[in-house]
Amino acid sequence: MPDTANLEQIRALSAKLKQAKAMIARRVIGQTEVVDQTLMTVLCGGHGLLVGVPGLAKTLLVEALGTVLGLNSNRVQFTPDLMPADILGSEVLETAEDGTRAFRFIKGPVFCQLMMGDEINRASPRTQSALLQAMQEHHVTVAGQRFDLPAPFHVLATQNPVEQEGTYPLPEAQLDRFLMQVDIDYPTYDDERAIILATTGTAESTLEPVFDAESLIAAQQLIRRMPVGEQVVDMILDLVRAARPGSAGASDLVNKAVVWGPGPRAAQALMLAVRARALLQGRLAPSIDDVSALARPVLIHRMALGFAARAENISLLDVIDDLSITAARKSAAA
Repeated sequence: MPDTANLEQIRALSAKLKQAKAMIARRVIGQTEVVDQTLMTVLCGGHGLLVGVPGLAKTLLVEALGTVLGLNSNRVQFTPDLMPADILGSEVLETAEDGTRAFRFIKGPVFCQLMMGDEINRASPRTQSALLQAMQEHHVTVAGQRFDLPAPFHVLATQNPVEQEGTYPLPEAQLDRFLMQVDIDYPTYDDERAIILATTGTAESTLEPVFDAESLIAAQQLIRRMPVGEQVVDMILDLVRAARPGSAGASDLVNKAVVWGPGPRAAQALMLAVRARALLQGRLAPSIDDVSALARPVLIHRMALGFAARAENISLLDVIDDLSITAARKSAAA
């Protein structure tokens, strides 16, 4: 159990997160699980990939999140002709009054606390890869010189389904840098009714900051101090290692269907995400149910099916669900 000081901080942060969720709900109607998973991603200090067809409020959610969390945010619309310099920035040659010339670096939109990459898979792989260093190391290198990004730094990218025309699959190395992939489905009947009534009138809901950069960083540090039981740790390891074809714990289904599985970043992401989920629900420590609930968003973009498995209509979600059930049973029996 956490000490008394941490206990009070966790409770206070849990109450503050409820306020943040209520504020976001003014603008984003329904999609409770999507909002929760996106908040978890930021609370863990990670980056999120929001996947869904156009018109499901992906961009609206990121904009609302930036306001509620009190972060300086920029938006980049990814297009096929977007270049890396359009994201990172570039050097320009300037002439001083005395006639001397020197290069000056003009920072790009990546220099912010919350960057929204809108339709990230519409840009070429070269441009997508421009974010690799920024997402992992929180700085960029231009012309051999290092430029640090503001703290905290998060990328929330939206992505159209890869089946749509004009899209490029994201490189595996970049996918692995997203802590979670948040899949967004169509709203329910009641939610869609509320959406059209709320968005076609004259009134517009206003949002107010609940966090700021300093309090968000403090929350991210507090989450890392939350206790995680041995049962939860064991389930995370069992789940991630069993998803790797050829490993000792891999099932016949994984060996047959999966081409490559998740690396250690998946286990790290789960360790952080289960804490954030427990905190959002007002609990002081995560459980194995949190691992099961987050297996899909943490693993889905870190695994790939082979051609034969796709030909047999084997779903990656079904593979992950099977792994999750097996790991939960093993953990419960231990």
